[in-house]
Amino acid sequence: MNENSKRSINFIELLKNNSVPIMFVVICAVCIPLSGFSPSYLFNEIMTRIGRNSFLILSLLIPIMAGMGLNFGMTLGAMAGEIGLILVCDWQIVGIPAMVLAIIISIPIAIGLGVFCGKILNMAKGREMITSYIMSFFINGIYQLVVLYMMGSIIPIKHTTIKLPRGYGIRNTVSLLSMRQKLDKLIPLKLFGADIPVMTFIIVAILCFFIIWFRKTKLGQDMRAVGQDMQVAGDAGIDVERTRIISIVISTILADIGMVIYLQNMGNIATYSSHSQIGMFCIAALLVGGASVDRASIGNVFLGVTLFHMMFIVAPAAGAKITGDSMLGEYFRVFVSYAVITVALVMYETKKRRARSQVGEQLRLEQELSDKKQEAAQV
Repeated sequence: MNENSKRSINFIELLKNNSVPIMFVVICAVCIPLSGFSPSYLFNEIMTRIGRNSFLILSLLIPIMAGMGLNFGMTLGAMAGEIGLILVCDWQIVGIPAMVLAIIISIPIAIGLGVFCGKILNMAKGREMITSYIMSFFINGIYQLVVLYMMGSIIPIKHTTIKLPRGYGIRNTVSLLSMRQKLDKLIPLKLFGADIPVMTFIIVAILCFFIIWFRKTKLGQDMRAVGQDMQVAGDAGIDVERTRIISIVISTILADIGMVIYLQNMGNIATYSSHSQIGMFCIAALLVGGASVDRASIGNVFLGVTLFHMMFIVAPAAGAKITGDSMLGEYFRVFVSYAVITVALVMYETKKRRARSQVGEQLRLEQELSDKKQEAAQV
């Protein structure tokens, strides 16, 4: 095979492996000029969304490393964070102390939910993604019961501003104006006319360094071994089920903290819906960055959040310019967020089956060669 053929094959492989990011680069390249937004506006929006969403998306990396796929169960951590924020709002605590207290309150809840989710996923090995997805619906039902009926009747809620008029249950929207963007604006910085959430970026950077360090630890190496082959890891003396549970617990705790960061930026809690799409959009953003079910990096997180949210910003305006109806752009971006997950999962399954067939073919050829050698030796 000559050099040009090798380059051509490598280029085709590169396109196949990065088809989703390339598709989104093309979509953004088409939509940005049509949207009519200025570069400074887009830069400001992207900086805000990177700060708001990166911590949540980073929480997905550790379960992938442990071979548990895309953790749709991160929604459990998001619900724990919301409960913590509702309680500190009722206690009238404000600013950064309110965020810290909300995290302290919600971490035990996140740990309990993470252990429960991890044990269920250990019973569904090989089907972790669909199981965690259904698990998020199940826990959402319990969350609704707690927030809609128990808060105010069993769990004391004093302030009528967050209670429903009937005297128990939480209103559809809880204001977080007392802590809105307190973290983002703790260290003020303007760059090219955009407000840069410096402190949020520092916290995200700390998490990135933690993940890099964690991969090198004994537990991190155990998770990688479990992710590569559970049978081999078990034979090597690794407690596979315990390691998998720990990965889900860490992911749930990080999702809890990430949700507090996300909501302080938004400035309010949509009590019954804030968490519902968090898992879907975070997973879509990670896949857009070039990650797969069994491989994801920190680089995939930041590329994905940039491309995915750039599409979210410009698609409605571009749709309005093309068709005269901005709702088409809105439908388009929701459609794409689900479609990219579907495409990525189909591509992953196709690649896995192709790899299995290649391994099977190689074993067959080796067996035929071995049989021929035995026949020759007998002759």
